Amino acid sequence: MVTCKILSVVFFSAALMVLSIRKATAVTFSDAPLFQDVASYTTTITANNDLADIYYPNPSNLKTSNYSFPVALLLQGSNIDKSNYSNYANLVARYGFVVVVPNHLRTMPQTGMIGLLPEPSQINAVLSQMKADSESPTSPVSGIVDTQKLGLLGHSAGGYAGLAAIANACLPFFCEDSFNRPPELKAGVFFGSFLRNLSTQEFVPINNSGIPVALLHGTLDSINTIETAKLTYEQIQDSPKLFVTIDGANHYGITNINDPSKSGFEKNTPTIAQDVATETIARWSGLFLRASILGDKSAFDYVYFTGDVKDTNVSVTKQIKPIPEAPLTLGVMLISTWSVLSRLKKSRLKKKLSTRKYLCFKRLVAVLPYGTLL
Repeated sequence: MVTCKILSVVFFSAALMVLSIRKATAVTFSDAPLFQDVASYTTTITANNDLADIYYPNPSNLKTSNYSFPVALLLQGSNIDKSNYSNYANLVARYGFVVVVPNHLRTMPQTGMIGLLPEPSQINAVLSQMKADSESPTSPVSGIVDTQKLGLLGHSAGGYAGLAAIANACLPFFCEDSFNRPPELKAGVFFGSFLRNLSTQEFVPINNSGIPVALLHGTLDSINTIETAKLTYEQIQDSPKLFVTIDGANHYGITNINDPSKSGFEKNTPTIAQDVATETIARWSGLFLRASILGDKSAFDYVYFTGDVKDTNVSVTKQIKPIPEAPLTLGVMLISTWSVLSRLKKSRLKKKLSTRKYLCFKRLVAVLPYGTLL
């Protein structure tokens, strides 16, 4: 009869196999962008007349290979011009995305103020524009855009609007009529943001319906504090979700320069170099979108398992679903093990296996889920 000791060896061999696969991935995977060259153009979003800068990968074989890049819409912070996100947008585009950065000028009915301020309605407007650009033979991105896959990026107020969109919520000051989340929306990653009803000051439950969400935040952000970001993270209802803090970054780590709007609201001076902060935020943004939208297993492994060890500037909190598509050999081993347990359960029912031994097998099987084993 198979003993508990023998089966222990089998189980821990399976565990070592998974760990060795993860180590091999960590050694071979590079977190560097996939593309070295990026091109850009400026267009007008027809639906709302927003002027937008569009960044896209530009390899030498762009028009001769079958590239299909998802759209990543960057929603700007309040009164921060789109040009101030050029470094960040360029870096994210190099991870394989068409990054759209609009200037959205709004008049606030509640206050009468006029300024740059994002809103969820931009999402459908940009999707329509990118579909038109992708189908136009004269467009720089003709035939290279996957308009069925959209990721959201956002800074500050842009993150607020993006989180509201993922929550499918129309909130005061950020949504004038109504909003319906489009099926193309697959993931969102936001820096320096939170989601609270500005009328009631209550944190809003984010019913993300399984859409992966990442919150990135500087430890020195004095405008939207890290505590409010953590409270927002707790409101994200479904996994996977990620919370990444960037040590020494303030509210403007994502922009080309510190405090480009000259608001003076940020009281803390960053202790991390601006280009390092921007690269860090862009890398985690790009890899999170690759893991969430494209099913990139190496990117998934980086953002949820190995990246915080490799990147000394960040700390990571996570909640994930089981790792997709376990290796075939391990899968066969797990299925075989469950088959053994099933037979043993039947044997136990026939009093051919002692309760003590059955419980031993049951405990071993209980460590099989990836989250426990790894």
